[in-house]
Amino acid sequence: MTAFDATCATLPQKDTTACFTVTAAAHPGMLPRVLEPFAKRGLVPSKLHAVEQDDGQSALLIDLQVAQMELETAQKIGNTLNQVFGVNSVLVSAKVAY
Repeated sequence: MTAFDATCATLPQKDTTACFTVTAAAHPGMLPRVLEPFAKRGLVPSKLHAVEQDDGQSALLIDLQVAQMELETAQKIGNTLNQVFGVNSVLVSAKVAY
């Protein structure tokens, strides 16, 4: 499931940071699979945090931020992430520095 805040699409893109929250199965190869769509576009996340959450169903929670990313590109990457094997959910949002 990919969610995208449509109200962010009207914000200026100069200082926009795209934020991705991914919930996936906790497998050793999951983090490289999640990073691959960014690497294919030559993008390096400005922030990355991953933690395994063991609540009966071992899950990997991954938060990524990419500075100065166009919102359309962020949505495309979110859709790509949603198709990665083992990914359960993807949330795409944006924050703007004033």
